[in-house]
Amino acid sequence: MSSLKFCGDEIITGPGTLDAIKKIDGQRFFLVTGKSALFRNGTIKRAEGLLKESAKAYDILSGIGANPSVSDVEAGLIKMKDFDPDVVIAIGGGSVMDAAKVMTLMCEYPGLTIEAIKNGQAPEKRERIKLVAIPTTSGTASEVTRAAVITFPEENIKIGLKTKAFIPDLAILDGELALSMPNSVMVESGMDALTHGLEAYINKNADDFTKIMARGAVEGLLGHLRPSFENGDIESRQHVHNFSCLAGFAFQNAGLGMDHGIAHAFGGRFGTGHGLLNAIALPFVLEYNQRDRQVAEDLEKLSRLIGKNIIDEIKALNQSFGIPDSFQAAGIPEEHFKAHYEELLKNSLLGSTQRNPVKMDAEQMDKVLTSIYYGEKKF
Repeated sequence: MSSLKFCGDEIITGPGTLDAIKKIDGQRFFLVTGKSALFRNGTIKRAEGLLKESAKAYDILSGIGANPSVSDVEAGLIKMKDFDPDVVIAIGGGSVMDAAKVMTLMCEYPGLTIEAIKNGQAPEKRERIKLVAIPTTSGTASEVTRAAVITFPEENIKIGLKTKAFIPDLAILDGELALSMPNSVMVESGMDALTHGLEAYINKNADDFTKIMARGAVEGLLGHLRPSFENGDIESRQHVHNFSCLAGFAFQNAGLGMDHGIAHAFGGRFGTGHGLLNAIALPFVLEYNQRDRQVAEDLEKLSRLIGKNIIDEIKALNQSFGIPDSFQAAGIPEEHFKAHYEELLKNSLLGSTQRNPVKMDAEQMDKVLTSIYYGEKKF
């Protein structure tokens, strides 16, 4: 039996849909955002103007950076509790949305701790605080998923906390907000979205619903990532925004795989960009997982659909986007890789790797990690 949950109450999509903020019910709005980019490009000022037009009280928590940690969430929670909102709007990339999800749930349930959420003891719904997610990058699909990825520094790992209460009530997919993305952000977030679609597509838990969503997301992203990178026009950015969200529908119900398990381990230790790690690892992970007959058949079907070998196409995309072909080339020093290897190996077997189509042990993972780090196949 499958129990599927694809989104909250509503998704609003299209250029200019940030204006929908004016129609959100509520009186006290708490905006969670990043450090400076959305202030510089006027997005936050525009959001403030919309709230002022509708006579809403509001406050802003800014400064959420990449890879938000437990302490970042706890610090932001203090300000959120002081303001006591009935609506929280997360506007930014995946890190902003993830941090806002955890803060919002903990604000609604004052006795709740991150450790309890980590241990699977989180409530499954919110009733008092409405959560609105407005992504400005196209990759994480956090605007529709039950996951919130938080860094636990003491363990040097990023962990995907999960509960249905994290699913935002409203997602606004405004492609205009993605126009100002630097190409580096567009590339890394886009490859993250592609990884979501592919790992969901080959997952053993994929069913008729998630399979077709994952496949459609992959096909759509492959068709629009290059134009989005080369032209940065509103049409391509909106398409990537939408297909990233569709990949989120698929992976939150089907699951991911060891590409994400590895990325969380290396990102937690070195702070390297999540999408960059995913992109580098993806060809190796897909090639390794092809030893499973069903995965090989699924990838062959996908290759026929797009008219070229899917793994070769990912390698070509990485090359055209300037993505390194190994973790070493991405700037992770060999001495650090070796010094922390046992921890990286252990942590790479956790999280999403538990749902990889090929069951992994330390010996197998050792071959995969060595291949990805040096950029040479050793399995």
